[in-house]
Amino acid sequence: MTQTPETSQTPVPGAPGAPATNGPAGAAGASGTSEVVRVVRGRVGRLTLNRPKAINALSHPMVDAMDAALRDWEHDDQVDAVLVDGAGERGLCAGGDIRSFHADACSGGTGSLGFWADEYRLNHRISTYPKPYIALMDGIVMGGGVGISAHGGVRVVTEHTRLAMPEVGIGLVPDVGGTWLLARMPGESGTHAALTAGHLSGADALYAGLADHYVPSERLPALIDALTATTDAGNPAKIVEEFTVVPPPSALEANAGWIDACYGAPTVEAILARLREHGDPAAAAAATEIEGMSPTALTVTLRALRAAAGLPDLWAALVTEFRVSGASLRSHDLREGIRAQIIDKDRSPRWNPPALAEVSQEQVSAFFAVPPTGDLRPRQG
Repeated sequence: MTQTPETSQTPVPGAPGAPATNGPAGAAGASGTSEVVRVVRGRVGRLTLNRPKAINALSHPMVDAMDAALRDWEHDDQVDAVLVDGAGERGLCAGGDIRSFHADACSGGTGSLGFWADEYRLNHRISTYPKPYIALMDGIVMGGGVGISAHGGVRVVTEHTRLAMPEVGIGLVPDVGGTWLLARMPGESGTHAALTAGHLSGADALYAGLADHYVPSERLPALIDALTATTDAGNPAKIVEEFTVVPPPSALEANAGWIDACYGAPTVEAILARLREHGDPAAAAAATEIEGMSPTALTVTLRALRAAAGLPDLWAALVTEFRVSGASLRSHDLREGIRAQIIDKDRSPRWNPPALAEVSQEQVSAFFAVPPTGDLRPRQG
């Protein structure tokens, strides 16, 4: 994404090292590498996700590494702010390691539960971090990538930003605090984004309240230099403003009329009926997208979004999402969705049940039950 020389660098505890090939890990003056490159430059602590071939998809060690860095820097008087970006040209982060979820789901493993617990705790830490947390949301920002960026205090998007919560397409439900964020987007735009798994542009993200600043991607290296050159990084928003431009129009905002009219219906079936009857070609296209998703995941997602709108805080949403994700791990549709989209890539998932009308309320309620191992708990220490 961006490559600038660094003055000090250490491998992050818990993340494997590898020879530098590109990105900040290979920058002039670098002394070490890992899947998360941890640097202090000036008075800014910088975390660069460094798995460019996987679009910086998050592994458990990467989550632990980010959390450890944030804990250290929170109490470091030499660090005024934190900057997060991604190596390579494709995006900040494409989400979690989907293949590992599939392996767990098929084998009855529990590793995904530990990953989600630590990931969600990291999301909460970011949301309450006492120092400015700056996320450069250039390129692809999906699933877990949203979790490590959209909960931050200074969120920068570009003309290349493609943000999405695409979970329903693999039989999962938006998590990493996604239900909290989606439920607070303008009107019913969050419901539309969740049920279609559609991509949002940088302009859309600004309209949705998921970002704060629109900066052309060519200006990001200079922005990083400005942030790290200052002797007082405690007010990064002021620096970012100097690089900000007026964004193009938001397509999401332009479609607010039919989105609000259709997605306010109480069930997914009723939403689909309204989309089909509305008459706008974009509404009909949205219906087609939704009809290809997991009926169970769609139904659970809608209930989760409606519930998240009334929750008191992000932590409460994360607790609910942990319940839902754990139940999803044991569901047919998660195994089948990942198989069809990632493993076999035939793009022909066989959902069970195959139709919305066959998804019972009892089945849906089971996703929200307290798991046998208990609810998500705050990290100790």
